[in-house]
Amino acid sequence: MSERPSNQLFDAYFSADAMRDIFCDRGRVQGMLDFEAGLARAEARAGVIPAEAVAPIEAACQASRYDYQALGQAICSAGNSAIPLVKMLGKQIASQAPEAERYVHLGATSQDVMDTGLVLQLRDAVHLLEERLATLGQSLARQAERYKATPLAGRTWLQHATPVTLGMKIAGWLGAVTRSRQRLQELKPRLLVLQFGGASGSLAALGDNAMPVAEALAQELQLTLPEQPWHTHRDRLVEFGSVLGLIAGSLGKLGRDVSLLMQTEAAEVFEPSAPGKGGSSTMPHKRNPVGAAVLIGAATRVPGLVSTLFAAMPQEHERSLGLWHAEWDTLPEICCLVAGALEQAQLFADGLEVDAARMLKNLDLTQGLVLAEAVSIILAQRLGRDAAHHLLEQCCKRAVAEKRHLRAVLGDEPKVTAELSADELDRLLDPAHYLGQATAWVERAVAEHSRFSA
Repeated sequence: MSERPSNQLFDAYFSADAMRDIFCDRGRVQGMLDFEAGLARAEARAGVIPAEAVAPIEAACQASRYDYQALGQAICSAGNSAIPLVKMLGKQIASQAPEAERYVHLGATSQDVMDTGLVLQLRDAVHLLEERLATLGQSLARQAERYKATPLAGRTWLQHATPVTLGMKIAGWLGAVTRSRQRLQELKPRLLVLQFGGASGSLAALGDNAMPVAEALAQELQLTLPEQPWHTHRDRLVEFGSVLGLIAGSLGKLGRDVSLLMQTEAAEVFEPSAPGKGGSSTMPHKRNPVGAAVLIGAATRVPGLVSTLFAAMPQEHERSLGLWHAEWDTLPEICCLVAGALEQAQLFADGLEVDAARMLKNLDLTQGLVLAEAVSIILAQRLGRDAAHHLLEQCCKRAVAEKRHLRAVLGDEPKVTAELSADELDRLLDPAHYLGQATAWVERAVAEHSRFSA
């Protein structure tokens, strides 16, 4: 059965095919049907239903056999997707094995079907995210190593500060990716759990067979059996959404940095170029950061969606009205936005275009002022901190007023030349000699990535 036609022109730009496949109509329906098939197997193992009922139920649990448009219309009356799907499932089974139909969905409730189906989808989503983050981390580690000693103007409050390296900046992106991978790994035991509680969470309909069936169902679906059903305790899903929010924000930081470095006035680092990419409808010269826009867009949109998950947490009693419903499209949309941002970030990491010469030229835009701290630190050891700071401050003001390079002003200042030789001044005013621990930070970030990837 074909899916309902999509009206989302921007899917390919803001999302990723693999994640959209997980959360498409077919994926949602198959997740719920996997629960029903697993339940039949589990109940047969526990002796609750006859073994011969399993095969007809399993045969009907194929998403391709269902009409998603009809299911969508039925949801409008039923209030959720499981109620009409179970009815359709029963009809499918009854047409082939009428005696097996009576054993469908035995002891379960609609939210068991939907929540566990969602968890099965999230398992695939987590696996995809882990793969994409690992690949992105590997590419960023390579780029960080490649540019670990390439000087770049550090910028604070959007103004030139002291020199850093491009590798150090990339290592910052890498560190965030590694931490995101760690968070996903840590939350999986809490997230990938069965939902099975029946009408009000007590599984009373199954009597003494409740726990054997629950244990067998968890094994069948390869999920953990939690300490109790979680129909109205949504912290697991909200934790996952929050981690996705952190990933989106970290990727947004990457996109923001690259877009600023791509500005005409900076022109130091660029997204990889491609025919037709980043052009303007009227200005032939434009090279817009269209990939960065996806990362920044996701980082802007995801927090609001995560807040919806938080707002839906205080759910009433044993089953919720409306708050549960607010989650249905929210978490999948977050997953799709993050996957789309990861796809664009990977393009950055693989094809980053770097103009190292422009970086050096930009470092000299302030004519040596970005290295005033380097001179001040040395002079402080010889003249005292306050005296050195005041002296350098005056020299910097003179350099700006006279439009001269700081090196020339310092060379004309007797109080400076009495303490520092020409060679010392040349070295202190060379960005390559004032990079601090930039290389060490790169090595540490790459090592942490490698340790987690081992």
